[in-house]
Amino acid sequence: MKSKTIKFRDPVVENVVDKFISRSDFGFEKYGQSMHNERITKQKDLAGYLNDIQEELMDAILYIQAAREELAEAKPQPEAFRPPHPSHADDLEYGISPV
Repeated sequence: MKSKTIKFRDPVVENVVDKFISRSDFGFEKYGQSMHNERITKQKDLAGYLNDIQEELMDAILYIQAAREELAEAKPQPEAFRPPHPSHADDLEYGISPV
């Protein structure tokens, strides 16, 4: 195992790095090997990695939707106070929808 000292100027970045390390440790405990070892021993090919990516992104969309539903149930906001979707931002002046 390699050791590295990193100086963080941004605690948000530090938190993300900590999560990556934790996730890597979890994966190693679960699968008994690193992703690097999986790759160099050809236990998974490019199609396998692409499939994993697709499945993870599909899960992410479900998590986003569930979180939006939680927010909506916790505190519904009137339509006028919702930020505009970026594709409609040019149609709005200062984020206020036309009535």
